Amino acid sequence: MNYTLLLHNILRWAVLLLGIWVVISAASAILSKNEYKKSDNKISLFFMISCDIQLSLGLILYFTGMWFEKVKIGMGEVMKDPTERYFAVEHALMMIIAWLLVHIGRSMVKRANNDALKYKRTLIYFGTALLIILLMIPWPFRPEGIARQLFPQF
Repeated sequence: MNYTLLLHNILRWAVLLLGIWVVISAASAILSKNEYKKSDNKISLFFMISCDIQLSLGLILYFTGMWFEKVKIGMGEVMKDPTERYFAVEHALMMIIAWLLVHIGRSMVKRANNDALKYKRTLIYFGTALLIILLMIPWPFRPEGIARQLFPQF
């Protein structure tokens, strides 16, 4: 059993729950014009940390698995196959972009000079990252070869 893949599959739920929490919290704070609290900062930090761990696991899977080997052999062949292209290029690249948005977003929120701007930046950066993450997860309804189970089999 590949324990790295198992952890990667389980941790996606923490990433999703924390991301949804951050986005909903920011949206409701904008509507109610709340002050930016320590708890808002902490939940965005936990979201970022979960993304960091998830990316680390993903990179381990990528570089120790077959996807990187296929890329090294020939990118042309990888790009012709939708499943290989998805995991070797699309999933990896878009998740790295989402990770970058989370980190840039944390920095931009810290630099904001008022609470409304902090929430707005949280919503923009973390919301966009969450959307990319949701779109790039290999959900069970995706095409055959890409689709994965909601919960890993132990």
